[in-house]
Amino acid sequence: MIEVRGLTKRFGTLTAVNDISFTVDRGDAFGFIGPNGAGKTTTIRMLATTLKPDSGTVTINGHDIAQDPAAVRACVGYMPDFFGVYDDMKVWEYLDFFGAAYRVPWQRRPGLIGDVLELTDLSDKRDEYVDALSRGMKQRLCLAKTLIHDPDVLLLDEPASGLDPRARIEIRQLLQQLCKMDKTVFISSHILRELADLCNKIGIIEQGRLVMAGSVEEISAQLAGGKTLIIRTTNRLQEACDFLAGRPEIGSAEIVEDAIEAIYQGEPDQQHRVLSALVEAGFQVESFAEQETSLETLYMQLTKGAVS
Repeated sequence: MIEVRGLTKRFGTLTAVNDISFTVDRGDAFGFIGPNGAGKTTTIRMLATTLKPDSGTVTINGHDIAQDPAAVRACVGYMPDFFGVYDDMKVWEYLDFFGAAYRVPWQRRPGLIGDVLELTDLSDKRDEYVDALSRGMKQRLCLAKTLIHDPDVLLLDEPASGLDPRARIEIRQLLQQLCKMDKTVFISSHILRELADLCNKIGIIEQGRLVMAGSVEEISAQLAGGKTLIIRTTNRLQEACDFLAGRPEIGSAEIVEDAIEAIYQGEPDQQHRVLSALVEAGFQVESFAEQETSLETLYMQLTKGAVS
């Protein structure tokens, strides 16, 4: 759905985005992670066709952002990090204006406005003036505006920025709902907790360079050289650890507190064979699980804390 190749953007002597490449498949929720000043917003603005790249190519749903920007805008919903709202307009008027801007036929706009207001839980605010809304409600209104033309791709730049904890949770729940609607979501943030339960793939950017991109599992496996298994036995813990260390699919095994941490380097989805081997060898296995790697752990391993 999104294919980026060699994308670069300079501002004078500063290279804000430096030769980055990645792909996002249809239906993915792609988290674009990096500190402030890393190049997240510049990248999203280029994807949204509001900023021209100096070099590189981007296609969205088969349309090139440079050669056919109108087609890109028709299939993209863009929510910038700072957005303008028109204070003298009512909520429904604001949405109707953007529906017209996206060339949604006037006959369809009332129904679509009702749909996006219901989706964003703003139906009871339909006739309120925009300037009477709280910050969180304005954020949801901007998301409703982003959805008014039913885009296939959502480009969301720090959608929970500046919100209080409750509003931040509400926005995250709304984004989870959108992911279930088969939208392709590209979302940037420097707050990792916002993305941990939302994204199936991530890209980490630092000083304009893409450090790594892929699924959390793929990146974790590359960093650790394999998946970490956490195994507890009710007997002979040290013997079980030595037994695992001698198996060809186990890179290393050590006892940490009351469990064995083993690095699995065998065939994907064949970890059950390790469990079977332990049981057949007479070890009483109390628990056997794959350790989940958090976004925080991956981020700290991959980045150096530098900003442009």
